[in-house]
Amino acid sequence: MKHLKYFFDLSFMGFLQYFFLAGFCYWICYFLCKKALYNAKIQQQEVKKLDIVREVLHSAASSLIMAFMIFLVIYTPLNQFTKIYKNVDDYSVYWLVGSIFIGLVIHDTYFYWMHRLLHYRKIFKHVHLIHHKSTNPSPFAAYSFHFFEAVAEGLILPLLLFVIPLHPLSISIFVVSSLIINVYGHLGYEVAPKWLRKSMIFKILNTSVHHNLHHNKFKGNYGLYFRFWDQIMKTENPDYVKTYDKIQVKRFGNE
Repeated sequence: MKHLKYFFDLSFMGFLQYFFLAGFCYWICYFLCKKALYNAKIQQQEVKKLDIVREVLHSAASSLIMAFMIFLVIYTPLNQFTKIYKNVDDYSVYWLVGSIFIGLVIHDTYFYWMHRLLHYRKIFKHVHLIHHKSTNPSPFAAYSFHFFEAVAEGLILPLLLFVIPLHPLSISIFVVSSLIINVYGHLGYEVAPKWLRKSMIFKILNTSVHHNLHHNKFKGNYGLYFRFWDQIMKTENPDYVKTYDKIQVKRFGNE
């Protein structure tokens, strides 16, 4: 009974984090600041209410599945095989911070190749198509997955826990960071600051435009956090920078 409570607590917290962040971003962009952000909208057509309902329902199911996978490795005997540690001094503060970034790099690599596999024709139509029904995604599409895709997505944290030492604080920051970037990728608006375009960061990190093009065109731009796998494998949409720049001009002018 106690373990069951842990599972439901994990599920509730996971869905609450998703719904609060996605809902907050949706309220800001699609209602409160809709006029001010008009030029930042990536696709001009409105997001349909039925699409949002579908996204939320699938995301709720995905939150449950991913919570169950975390529960399995933390609250069952599998825990003894993980590298979770609770004393910061065991690995130092530097590792506590560095492990988050290492986790994100590993996750991006895992996601890129898993995502490419999901686009294999026979798998796509049975699994990944659910996520791609959001051709004009809203923030609520962040966790809108088929059951098997939710399992594949949720595997990353258990895998990390078996591979690298992670403090509970690092795990929490990793999970929240991943969700924030996922919501941003499905935002439907490009809200990156003006200076980003001229910085080295633009050449490294993905943007909302980057992932929105993937939803719109159904291929290319498979990375989650970074551009480097798409660049190495030559799968980045050739119109990405041009599309980003068009929105940049709409937002800030021709400066």
